[in-house]
Amino acid sequence: MYEQISHSLLNSILDDLKPEIRRQDLRHFYTRLGANFYAIHSLFFTLYGHRDDFQLQMLRLVETMAKGYIDRTPELEALDIQREQDHNWFLSQKWVGMALYSNGFADNLPDLTNKISYFQELGINMVHIMPILKCPVGQSDGGYAISDFRQIDDRVGSLEDVRQLAQDFRKREILLVLDIVLNHTSDEHEWAQKAMQGDRAYQDYYYVFDDREIPDLFEQSMPEVFPETDPGNFTWNGAMEKWVMTVFHNYQWDLNYSNPAVFIEMLDIILFWANQGVDILRLDAVAFLWKKMGTSCQNERKAHLLLQLMKDCCQVTAPGVLFIAEAIVAPFEVIKYFGEDAIVAKECEIAYNATLMALLWDGIATQNAKLLYQGVKSLPNKLERATWLNYVRCHDDIGFGFDDHDIRAVGYEPRAHRRFLVDYFSGRFDASARGLVFMPNEATGDARICGSLASLVGLEAALEVGDDDLIAAAIGRILLLHGIILSFGGIPLIYNGDALGVLNDYSFAEDPSKRDDNRWVHRPKIDWEKAALRKKQGTVEHTIFNAMKKMIAIRKEISAFADFDNRELLTIENEHLLCFTRFNHQRPSEKVLVIANFNAQPQSIELEALRLAGFNLYGQWIDLYSGRKPDQDDRGIVLEGFQFCWLTET
Repeated sequence: MYEQISHSLLNSILDDLKPEIRRQDLRHFYTRLGANFYAIHSLFFTLYGHRDDFQLQMLRLVETMAKGYIDRTPELEALDIQREQDHNWFLSQKWVGMALYSNGFADNLPDLTNKISYFQELGINMVHIMPILKCPVGQSDGGYAISDFRQIDDRVGSLEDVRQLAQDFRKREILLVLDIVLNHTSDEHEWAQKAMQGDRAYQDYYYVFDDREIPDLFEQSMPEVFPETDPGNFTWNGAMEKWVMTVFHNYQWDLNYSNPAVFIEMLDIILFWANQGVDILRLDAVAFLWKKMGTSCQNERKAHLLLQLMKDCCQVTAPGVLFIAEAIVAPFEVIKYFGEDAIVAKECEIAYNATLMALLWDGIATQNAKLLYQGVKSLPNKLERATWLNYVRCHDDIGFGFDDHDIRAVGYEPRAHRRFLVDYFSGRFDASARGLVFMPNEATGDARICGSLASLVGLEAALEVGDDDLIAAAIGRILLLHGIILSFGGIPLIYNGDALGVLNDYSFAEDPSKRDDNRWVHRPKIDWEKAALRKKQGTVEHTIFNAMKKMIAIRKEISAFADFDNRELLTIENEHLLCFTRFNHQRPSEKVLVIANFNAQPQSIELEALRLAGFNLYGQWIDLYSGRKPDQDDRGIVLEGFQFCWLTET
């Protein structure tokens, strides 16, 4: 009965569409809308069905989708159809990503276009360009405080530059990834400015209160994201003489998704960028989308319903476009952003594997894989048509948000162990690590770490003393970490500068707009004269770059590295080693054994453990990365300090 009601409403909506929409060729749009409308209507009704203007808002929603479809170019529509026919295309092992700031990797967007050859040289075919939308000068949270969702910041380029870049990427089969900041706007955004001028319609776009009564009730259960610089979750606005919810920074106003007008506005923005040629949209801060008093206002059920609705609407208009969930939350929560109660991804096809990232850093600090093994074992299974984004380093800080149960399971006390990690990477425990402490919270004892990959693993300190052994060990750690993310299962995402061994950039402290945010220490501006050393043998840049180039090329040829739930974690006796198998999901007998030694000393894995994992042990082992047979002794296969292997039997 409910389905009949929704279809009756659909027919009514189609009759009421604006004439300029009804006159268009909407054949594929109508087919997809019919297939998805029951789910769209159900979700929209759950979120907004209590409102008197529900049917009017529903009409606006369908018109927004139709307009987005009409604006889609024939080239992009053909790409949609191609990806619908090969719906698992993004699970292939051929995809390798890089994240960068356009004015850090290059001078601006046109200059980035000139440097596409670097991506091709390394083997990168998915590029995430960090925020490039219009934002304030100074207080912009690294570009995540948006003052206009449809304009490019003129410091990096223009909308035409993005279109040209997207076109050039498509010619070279490189995917373009851009950010959509869903949770908040800058206080300089037109909506916020109209709210300040007293426009009640736009005040309803945000959480605005006359006094502290309701904010104080929210604060009782809401944690602080930036307790050191922006304590609390509300900011007094003198122009309105009202309190505004500002969960992140005081200049970032949280959007109120209980208002359907906000949802429709943001969907329109999503479809706008899909129509500029963006292949994948990174949805920022999705865990915060729905606010409910008496909760942490994170990971709320209705936040998931919002994402499901966004995905269904995008499936109608631009089904070739994927979503990345930027949800840096506990494993049992992050898995939900693929979609709950579904076989295929119902919300976002891709999610950041922040747990793996943090666990890898634990392995570096402890020189063992105990917690890494336990954490990977506890990682929930993903949906079939979904994948992880695996990374070692990103533009943000490193938080050690492991599950306390896992920490205790390997014999550590959670608070003390996190304190050790912060001390280690800030150089208090080991002077070779050159990290900076970020947002310490004295009340909880929590803190995060900033620093470039190379500086955190000891390369900066090793180069200062000119010790070749220490330099080799640091490079070994860099390659070890990338060896895991390239073979773990999912899309590996390499951070700008990591393939060149770029060190901390302390110059941020001289910039008034950056000096209060030490995350800028690992947001490098690439020195292209120094980057040219990647072509000169004997340099650190040459060693790291060419090793990673080789790893990427090998990955793309190994079908077992595609992501079809085809990874098995091995239980072994040696706590310094992480060991797992990857197998071809169509031919399970084709296996690759991945072994990583987190210790500085040689370590071995017993052959009996490999026999139990299904290896026959009668053939010859070959390391796909080095092309050589692995070292063996009476006990089994031996790995040197910080070595990794991708082994197969011949």
